[in-house]
Amino acid sequence: MMESGVPICNICGEQLGLANTNGEAFVACHECNYPVCKTCLDYEIKEGRNACLRCATPYDENEQESTNHAIVVSHPDTAQDVGVHARTVSTVSTVDSEYHDDTGNPIWKNRVESWKEKKNKKKKNQSKAVVQEAAEVPPEQQMEEKPQLADAAEPLSRIIPVPKSQITPYRIVIIVRLIVLCLFFHYRVTHPVESAYPLWFISVFCEIWFAFSWVLDQFPKWSPINRETYLDRLSARYEREGEPCQLAPVDFFVSTVDPMKEPPLITANTVLSILAVDYPVEKVSCYVSDDGGSMLTFESLAETSEFARKWVPFCKKFSIEPRAPEFYFTQKFDYLKDKVQPSFVKERRAMKREYEEYKVRLNALVAKAQKTPEDGWTMADGTPWPGNNPRDHPGMIQVFLGHSGVHDIEGNELPRLVYVSREKRPGYQHHKKAGAENALIRVSAVLTNAPYILNLDCDHYVNNSKAIREAMCFLMDPQVGRDVCYVQFPQRFDGIDKSDRYANRNIVFFDVNMKGLDGIQGPVYVGTGTVFNRQALYGYSPSNLPTIHKSSSSFSCCCRRKKPAKEKDLTEVYREAKREDLNSAIFNLREIENYDDHERSLLISQMSFEKTFGMSSVFIESTLMENGGVPDSANPSTLIREAIHVIGCGYEEKTAWGKEIGWIYGSVTEDILTGFKMQCRGWRSIYCMPLRPAFKGSAPINLSDRLHQVLRWALGSVEIFLSRHCPLWYGFGGGRLKWLQRLAYTNTIVYPFTSLPLIAYCILPAVCLLTGKFIIPTLSNVASILFLGLFLSIIVTSVLELRWSGIGIEDWWRNEQFWVIGGVSAHLFAVFQGFLKMLAGIDTNFTVTTKAADDGEFADLYLFKWTTVLIPPTTILIVNLVGVVAGFSDALNKGYEAWGPLFGKVFFSFWVILHLYPFLKGLMGRQNRTPTIVVLWSVLLASVFSLVWVKINPFVSKDDPSAMVQNCIDMDC
Repeated sequence: MMESGVPICNICGEQLGLANTNGEAFVACHECNYPVCKTCLDYEIKEGRNACLRCATPYDENEQESTNHAIVVSHPDTAQDVGVHARTVSTVSTVDSEYHDDTGNPIWKNRVESWKEKKNKKKKNQSKAVVQEAAEVPPEQQMEEKPQLADAAEPLSRIIPVPKSQITPYRIVIIVRLIVLCLFFHYRVTHPVESAYPLWFISVFCEIWFAFSWVLDQFPKWSPINRETYLDRLSARYEREGEPCQLAPVDFFVSTVDPMKEPPLITANTVLSILAVDYPVEKVSCYVSDDGGSMLTFESLAETSEFARKWVPFCKKFSIEPRAPEFYFTQKFDYLKDKVQPSFVKERRAMKREYEEYKVRLNALVAKAQKTPEDGWTMADGTPWPGNNPRDHPGMIQVFLGHSGVHDIEGNELPRLVYVSREKRPGYQHHKKAGAENALIRVSAVLTNAPYILNLDCDHYVNNSKAIREAMCFLMDPQVGRDVCYVQFPQRFDGIDKSDRYANRNIVFFDVNMKGLDGIQGPVYVGTGTVFNRQALYGYSPSNLPTIHKSSSSFSCCCRRKKPAKEKDLTEVYREAKREDLNSAIFNLREIENYDDHERSLLISQMSFEKTFGMSSVFIESTLMENGGVPDSANPSTLIREAIHVIGCGYEEKTAWGKEIGWIYGSVTEDILTGFKMQCRGWRSIYCMPLRPAFKGSAPINLSDRLHQVLRWALGSVEIFLSRHCPLWYGFGGGRLKWLQRLAYTNTIVYPFTSLPLIAYCILPAVCLLTGKFIIPTLSNVASILFLGLFLSIIVTSVLELRWSGIGIEDWWRNEQFWVIGGVSAHLFAVFQGFLKMLAGIDTNFTVTTKAADDGEFADLYLFKWTTVLIPPTTILIVNLVGVVAGFSDALNKGYEAWGPLFGKVFFSFWVILHLYPFLKGLMGRQNRTPTIVVLWSVLLASVFSLVWVKINPFVSKDDPSAMVQNCIDMDC
């Protein structure tokens, strides 16, 4: 809250001054009362900026009446404090936040030289000291300071559009392909195949769906962009020499569940890379969520905190990359490159020895945890481990580094490291990873309350120590970051075979689709490697959001209402707002301010902090602090007790957690849903791709685990499609989601349904070969040109897409292959399981994918675990192979004339087999040692389809069936 007195100018930081002799403060804008002093206002007008920085109202009329108006700033009524969020009661508008840093100081304070001169005139003593110091500085050094100040005033990032020479031909070909598709479907619909009408109908339906999916996929790619950041400008603006660092604090979230499937060494490397990140240590806090309540995870973090005292100073002293020791010491490169300190080799050798000893200690803990004692685990002080029952245990918090006073071996402060295990009780819905992330939001808000949050999976380590600075170039830029809810980094992976057999790198999605989404309202949230604005997670709307008309949102209006409305009308207003999905009025001051005192008091009576955020006064107070931070008067012991309270299993009951704030519940892909809700409120996201990948992780590279991972993603998309949050109908009342972004989100949830036409289309070639029918009639010259044009447009579109995106043809081809493999297996099961969950309430429990590979390079690639997901693609492969054999044998029997029609049928069958080839290699395993179940399934299916073909094909003539019947009668068959 702002104290009583004269307000401070939001540009130069000085007092506004008086407008007249009555003691009234100067007012620049009478529409929104944005505090700007007279000197800064004159400068703005001189520079040609004649409108208010906040509401864009012209200054001309306001200047004439400036002596007759004043701002009265006082504390709000205590009665109003109890039912509404700070953004609706604080005298400081939310729009002011983009002009201040995390300490409350104006960020534009030193931007313009004239403002600096004004400050120096008012402080004569400091001015003289500055002049004396400047006189002592050599002229050449003074010349160097001016460019530095200029850099600090420039933007921290810039958009680099794709060159017109690359994107324009791509757009032209897309339009041409749309025209060719229309002509193609006109021909297909008007030329049915009478002899195979069912096959023709199925093929046309599948082709129309594929065209629809392609169109949906093209909308986000219409305007792709790249971004470039300027880390030197970030440092010049927020890390000035001789001044306190003004970079915003960041809370890191690392989540883990089962230490047996997510080895402690993997999690420890992620934590160590966070603690050693290139960022001020007092601004970094790492929270590790142990959702399994495992003592092994707890003890491994204790060992990690001790090793961090040696590892962190080593990383920062020699600027090594990456700062995860396991991946640094196993790199195959010249580690002496760019190193100039002679002591580096000696210290590196000593550090590697320390790390090996640390690994031995961790391995001993893992070996000890293999067999649980009958009485459960006991801690070092003899007390039972509270998490012996992972489904029934109290909340646990342990601060390893930070306020405990532990420093590194050189005596420097270390970032904070906090172990968190939320309370688990039978009968409560814990919401898996989304619930764990929401618990971390509350714990971190009580203990550190950084304005920004970065969440990582336990197997995603920081590969680029400057990654946080990259994100801050967007979030802390006052022009760019005011409406940014998160900055998404691409996912990169280690330990994948060079050919990337199962498209684990997902290059097409991260380097093509996400770039395209960044060109509209922003990329989707992909679950890890994301820096969030904490205020966006709390359900706020962005501060610069335009006012919504009453017809769109019943809590907002475009002008001030002078007369109080009737109580009955306000009740109806509130009822309509409850039905409105976005709940924007609770979190947008600019809309609430349009009501008078009578209306606002009635609205406030319907809202309460507790109903939204839960029963914790400490946490609620933290939500009032837009720039983060913990009150100086806070007692650490009190904060720990409150942190335990906010991770209780019953804390979220009857609140908005998981519904409107935090990670959203209701889907196994909570990431897509969470990002979608934010962007529906008017936020936008940014995609950041630094040259050195920001984060790297491990991916399940064997066939079975990869398909189950894709199954989980697809099931989450189906759940969103069948829920109220479906992008097809959710959030239309607010009108804040761009149409292209809505179509992009629609594409992310409807793609699993492509599995139904895809599996039918993959079986059609085999059916045509076995029956002798075909889905396409005899082609005329015009039809041949049309088909040729369609194939050429497909090829040219792909080539141009590769050109502007910069990905390789091998990555593109792997993506196409796995699109078919996943479509006929995991996506198909996801559709059925999604409908089962909706209709019958049958939920699917997913197991955590193993993060550690076996000994040997890419050993995990050859593991094979037979599951029901593998049945459909195996069946399609065998059916097409049998169909090819049957087609060639039939052509040999009929002679030369049968080879022409056979070519088209075999072409489509080979198309299916070629796309499923990586799946076939996965079935073969290492050195073609095929699992027995695959052999039995192949023999069974091959026998069945061979008998079917023998029954219907050789003994029935397609040319003259009546003659065949007559011959059969004559022969007395």
